[in-house]
Amino acid sequence: MKSTMQTTPLLISSLLRFGTTAHAESEVITWTDDGARRTTYGEVGTRAAQLAHALRGLGITGDQRVGTFMWNNAEHLTAYLAVPSMGAVLHALNIRLFPEQMVYVGRHGGSQVVIVDNTLAEPFSRLLAALPDVRHVIVNGPVPQEVRDALGEPAHVEEVHDWDELLDAQPTTFDWPQDIDENDASSMCYTSGTTGNPKGVAYSHRSNYLHSVGVAATLGFTQADTMLIVVPLFHANAWGYPYSAMVTGASLVMPDRFLQPAPLAQMIESEKITGGAGVPTIWNGLLQELDAGSYDVSSCRMLMVGGSAAPESLIRAFHDRYDIDIIQGWGMTETSPVGSLALPPARIEPGTDDYWRLKASQGRLLCGVEGRLIGPDGSEQPWDGQAVGELEVRGPWITASYYSNGTESDAEIADMAGKFDDGWLRTGDVGALTADAFLFLTDRAKDVIKSGGEWISSVDLENHIMSHPDVLEASVVGVPDEKWEERPLATVVLKEGASATPADLRKHLEGKVARWQLPERWALIDEVPKTSVGKFDKKVLRKRYADGELEVQETR
Repeated sequence: MKSTMQTTPLLISSLLRFGTTAHAESEVITWTDDGARRTTYGEVGTRAAQLAHALRGLGITGDQRVGTFMWNNAEHLTAYLAVPSMGAVLHALNIRLFPEQMVYVGRHGGSQVVIVDNTLAEPFSRLLAALPDVRHVIVNGPVPQEVRDALGEPAHVEEVHDWDELLDAQPTTFDWPQDIDENDASSMCYTSGTTGNPKGVAYSHRSNYLHSVGVAATLGFTQADTMLIVVPLFHANAWGYPYSAMVTGASLVMPDRFLQPAPLAQMIESEKITGGAGVPTIWNGLLQELDAGSYDVSSCRMLMVGGSAAPESLIRAFHDRYDIDIIQGWGMTETSPVGSLALPPARIEPGTDDYWRLKASQGRLLCGVEGRLIGPDGSEQPWDGQAVGELEVRGPWITASYYSNGTESDAEIADMAGKFDDGWLRTGDVGALTADAFLFLTDRAKDVIKSGGEWISSVDLENHIMSHPDVLEASVVGVPDEKWEERPLATVVLKEGASATPADLRKHLEGKVARWQLPERWALIDEVPKTSVGKFDKKVLRKRYADGELEVQETR
C-alpha cells in the first residue's frame, strides 16, 4: 500500500525560504576590528538572491562547483544558502591545509568560481596558478591593488570581482528551482588528509536537510538562542549549523578571523551567547581566559564540542565554575558530521559518577544513525558496554562512497573503497556501545597502542593526564619498544607557571589505569602539534620522537 503523502523534495532552498521569511528578524552577527556587524536573516535572503543572479551571469548554470576560501561571516553564510539553492554545489576550501593539499582539493573538486575573503586574498593568489578550472574570483572586501593584480594574473582567470559591486547590481529576488533531485549534491567537504590525499564527501540536499533537523531537535535550539559558531564553515559541513539556524531561527555569531580566547569571551558577554560549537582546543583556551579575566558569561547554557574528545576535567571545569554544559559530540566529515551527542538520560541524576561518565562519552547515536562494532576477527560485537571493536555506521546522512573525478590512481581507488564494508562506513574508531546506544571510544584504530599483545587507549591516558591541575594539554602516542612492541609516550604541555614533573604526573595516573599501562616515557613540550581542524597531530609527534627531537625523560 502506497501512502497518500506528497513527495515535495527536501531542498536547501526550502530551508533558505523558511529561515529568511519566518525568521527574518533573526541575525547573523559578524565580528570585526570594530566589534559586531549585524545582518538580519531577511537581508541574508536578499543577498542570497543577488549572489545567485551574479553566479548565473558568471556561467554557473548547472551543478558546477562554487568554491569558498573564507572565514565564518555573513557572506560565507550567504554562499552556504545561495549556491546549493540555485542548483550548484558549494565547495568550501579548508584554508588551514598545507598549500599542496589546498591545490589538490581545489583541482579535484574543480571549482569554477571562488569567493575569497579580503584578508585571505593574498595567500589564495599564490595558489591560483595551480587551479586551472577557476575562471572568476569574487573578493569579499577591499584589497590592495597589487593583490587584486596577483589574483587576475593567471591566464585562466577571466575576471576578479568585488563582492559588493557585483551583488549590488543584481535583482533582489530569485526563482529558486524546484526540479532539483533531493539526492543531488548540494555541497562538498574534504577530509583533512591525515593519510594520503584528502578525500571528498559530496553531501546531498536530503542528507543536509535531515542532518540539520535532527541535530537542532536533539540539542533543543529555538529562536531565542544566539549561537557562537567557532567551528569553521569549511570544516565537516560546519556541523550543520548554517542550516539548523534556518530551521530554528537561532541567531548566529560568526567570529571571522577573531578566534583567540579574549575576543571569543567578549562575544559571549556582549552578544549574550546562549550556546556555541567548537573543538576542545578552542574551549580549553576560552576556559583559561575566563579564569584569568572578568567576564559575564551567565547567558551561556551550553557549548558543543567535537573534532576530538573533550576530557572530563574540561567538562567539569565549565560546569563547576561557569554553569556551562559541555555537550560532547562524535562524527566525521563522512557523517555530515554529527553521529552522536552526549546527553545523559533523564533517569541519571546530575553530578553522579554515572552522569559524568556519560558526559565524557561520545554520546548516544542519533536517531537515523545505525552502528555496529566489528572485532579483530571480523565478527560483530555485542552492545554490552564491554566488548570492543571498530565502529561502522550507516544512515541517511552517512556517505556511501568518496567523490571521484576519474583522475585517481588504482591505489587511491582501492584505498577509498576499503573505507566501506557491505554498505557500512568504516570509521576507524575503536570502542564499545551500551545497550542504550551510548558510544565509548577508546581510540582511533591507528592510534591504539599495542603493548605485549594488549591494547592501551591513548585517549584514556590523555584524559587522565589532563585532569591534573598543572596540565594544559597532553597527547599520548605509541612508540617502538624492544620488549613490548609498543609503549606509550606521554607528551605534556604544562600551564604557565606550573612545575609538575613526569614523576608527579605518573603518580597522578596511579589507580586510574592499570599499572602496566602507565607510561615510562614522558616529554614536556611547548605545544601539542595540531591538524588543520584542531585535532592533535600524532603523526608529527611520532616523527619528532623517531628523529630524536623530543627531550624524553624516563620514570618508572
